[in-house]
Amino acid sequence: MHEFSVMNQIVNAVLQEVKKHNVKSVSEVHLEIGELTFLGHEQMRFAYQILTEKNMLKNSKIIISEKKAKIKCSQCNYNGKIKYEYDPSFHFSLPTFTCPKCSNPVDIVEGKECVIKRIVAEED
Repeated sequence: MHEFSVMNQIVNAVLQEVKKHNVKSVSEVHLEIGELTFLGHEQMRFAYQILTEKNMLKNSKIIISEKKAKIKCSQCNYNGKIKYEYDPSFHFSLPTFTCPKCSNPVDIVEGKECVIKRIVAEED
């Protein structure tokens, strides 16, 4: 469950940031998670709930939005969505890291990030 360790780092980063300011309380933490991180949103919410039970984030909400993956092909200049293929042995679709137009390898432009976008807090 790598969601727990990732969320632990996020909670620590938020706590460090609010310490820099005269924050009385935090009501919301907004995250943007790239689809290629494969972080489960429900697992992230659960980890947040556990990790904030005994600190100033206790009554805050975690709001998660997903950032779709984008790829770029250096051969044909395709720039767009990643292609997924269904594999029955895995029971879900897997991303293919080849160009949907020319089948050459691609560079991932977006979708691997996990970013704290916003902290809604009340100052003292």
